[in-house]
Amino acid sequence: MDGVTKYKKYYQECLEKGLEYQDFVTGLLLKEVGIPLSSLSSRKYQYSVGENLQGIEIKFDDKYNKTGNLYIEVKEKSNPKNINYINSGIYRNDNSWIYLIGNYEEIFIFGKSHLKLIYEKGKNIKIKKPTSIGFLLKKEDAEKYCIKKIKTSKNDRRKSR
Repeated sequence: MDGVTKYKKYYQECLEKGLEYQDFVTGLLLKEVGIPLSSLSSRKYQYSVGENLQGIEIKFDDKYNKTGNLYIEVKEKSNPKNINYINSGIYRNDNSWIYLIGNYEEIFIFGKSHLKLIYEKGKNIKIKKPTSIGFLLKKEDAEKYCIKKIKTSKNDRRKSR
């Protein structure tokens, strides 16, 4: 398998994990915060409006338990061979104003503008990957700066599997 094919497979796996997490979070937001999400599925509406009509960007961080850090994305590119990165995550130009990130045990809800201020202050570790640029937010800082933190129950997690 060549590098491009491997990357496409990896991308598809990550996309599927992210979509499953988004479905999990949709149920929890209704239960815990009373927010029903109206997800937008088509590529056209995802790019022109956002992930959902409520303006909530949802990110799955499957490395959070291992690292104790949240990875907050600021730029991306669809293929490592592309030269330029484009704005994404907290800098994506869409309707999102809330940035929700976490895993199946803990979910952090932030104001997107607040995360931009944290990034622009420049005190966090910046990370550049072949397809993504972002920064690490330590658990202590995430707990300090989030609007709300949701700890899920074993029952919630069982329903998701």
